[in-house]
Amino acid sequence: MQLLVIRHAAAEDKDEWSQSGKSDDERPLTADGAKDMAKAAKGLRTIIPDVGLIATSPLVRARQTAQIVASALGVNHVDVTDVLIPEASFSGFTSWLEDHKEDETVAVVGHEPHLGILITWLLAGIEQPRVEMKKGAACLIEFDGKPAKGKGLLRWSIPPGLLRRLGK
Repeated sequence: MQLLVIRHAAAEDKDEWSQSGKSDDERPLTADGAKDMAKAAKGLRTIIPDVGLIATSPLVRARQTAQIVASALGVNHVDVTDVLIPEASFSGFTSWLEDHKEDETVAVVGHEPHLGILITWLLAGIEQPRVEMKKGAACLIEFDGKPAKGKGLLRWSIPPGLLRRLGK
């Protein structure tokens, strides 16, 4: 099984958004963030042509990013799941991922620092931030068997600028 991990694209400024009185969960992508993610998603398509499932955090910026990726990869449906919210447990995530083992490649969209810590946990088994995901970046983790703590193998990690160049 392969796990494609994607951080959401650039969103509205957190401090400015907080002045609106709306929840941070509703903070959307910027127009440039959406445009850049569309280019990056085309880049993803060149290296990951077949994704069986795309799942996202319920936060607006992650859902918008997931829809952009789904469109580029030809995936018709995006699952929204709480296992990708910033406070979610890693063991809950691996249980959820195991439930989707019939999909050869599962893509997930989420948030930092949660994703960086999750990736480190999947690769090294420690809950410490050792991987930083820039907005719009992606990495591919492979599991030989059941997805679990310390059982992942990093196949690649690509920053957003390179993904955009691959998409041209």
